Amino acid sequence: MSRIGKKPVAIPTGVTANVEGQTVKVKGPKGALSIVVPDDVTVKMDKGSIALDPKNETKRARSQWGTVRALVANLMTGVTKGFEENLEINGVGYRAAVQGKTLNLQLGFSHDVNYPIPEGITIAASKPTEIKITGSDKQKVGQVAAEIRAFRGPEPYKGKGVKYVGEYIFRKEGKKK
Repeated sequence: MSRIGKKPVAIPTGVTANVEGQTVKVKGPKGALSIVVPDDVTVKMDKGSIALDPKNETKRARSQWGTVRALVANLMTGVTKGFEENLEINGVGYRAAVQGKTLNLQLGFSHDVNYPIPEGITIAASKPTEIKITGSDKQKVGQVAAEIRAFRGPEPYKGKGVKYVGEYIFRKEGKKK
């Protein structure tokens, strides 16, 4: 029995939810999102909440049950509060700047890295060494953060590169004489 799947997803005030077959559509102050639920899980709208149940007792249906419930809960959070990811840039001469619809990164290469900002994502560089990524879709925010970090991940000797705020970088000792 899924402990997460058993709990219905409450619909916050100011949010309209609609269930059409296996599609859940949610609209709120931060935008509109939708998800297609797998056939192994049934979706029902109750008074002020969305309830999910497995169609049968197969292992796949039970595993999808909790996952889909978490995804629907993320839809509700996304259209009300939104999601945020913070990146930190370490290194001499490493910096970031937002120019229109592109993020310009100087990461020690012979050229600047220009990253086009996807639709539905907002990127702010309040300081040259900090990047704040916000949006209503949790998956898209995480994907954009991972793509930016992949341009120059943190290296273990000096810690130079792009890392998540709060991420621990395992440091190695350099050469010994």
